[in-house]
Amino acid sequence: MTAAHTASADPGPRAPGAGEALPQHVRTAFGVADAPPRPVAWAGQRAWQCGEALIRPVSDNAVAAWSAGVLENLTVEGVRLARPLRSSDGRWVVAGWAACRFLPGSAEPRHDDVVAAAMRLHAATAHVLRPRLLDDRDDVLSRSVSAAFGERRLTLDPATGGDLFSELGAYRRPVKLVPQVVHGELFGAVLFDSDGSPAVLDLVPFWRPAEWAAAVVVIDALAWGNADAGILERWSHLAEWPQALLRALLYRLALHAQHPEGTVRSLGGLERAAGLISARL
Repeated sequence: MTAAHTASADPGPRAPGAGEALPQHVRTAFGVADAPPRPVAWAGQRAWQCGEALIRPVSDNAVAAWSAGVLENLTVEGVRLARPLRSSDGRWVVAGWAACRFLPGSAEPRHDDVVAAAMRLHAATAHVLRPRLLDDRDDVLSRSVSAAFGERRLTLDPATGGDLFSELGAYRRPVKLVPQVVHGELFGAVLFDSDGSPAVLDLVPFWRPAEWAAAVVVIDALAWGNADAGILERWSHLAEWPQALLRALLYRLALHAQHPEGTVRSLGGLERAAGLISARL
């Protein structure tokens, strides 16, 4: 994964490495004390499979608990959801760890299928109320998306995305897209089983239009997933698509320009995406 896409991850505790163990008291709390823990990689995250449970560290307890509360009863047509598991005392998070049902699957370059899964997921989350935890959120993700929508100014490194951000930002036009709860980081986080059925582990909440969340997947696919340029046309029926793409690209540029490992070289993928959508603005 490139430095730019790494920037999309929420800052938080480092995911455990191969030499770190899943605490026994956490396994006990989630009812899998007797199941041998097996280290696995799930959508790029380090986790442990314990029988039918998947236990993973979380970077934000409040977000993890909110996500579990939403996914507990959510139904999404055509998308498997990793149902969250409560601890023995009813908590969603125990000492920075969360659990869900283990779902088989692997990340695959099925970019259009990920966009389709995003649209189905967000049709289901359209009724979810805006979480209050977003009110005080001030991290690199929230700052970058606010800048992408022209709601705040950021000082960005010119060489690693700032100049391109400024250039493209001039093409922003007002949009009438409706904000709702969306998962803003689905690229690489949707897994497919042997039958091609997509699965989603959790939610990374944003209060933004569903079209924007779909556009983020497309920008990531073009920049990091070697997607063909035709993906832009295949989803052009979405409302205000050029402006949704522009805001998605600005979001990624802002993230890249703030990331300590962002370089002129790693900017190349986003420059490719910018070249492909510029003609549509």
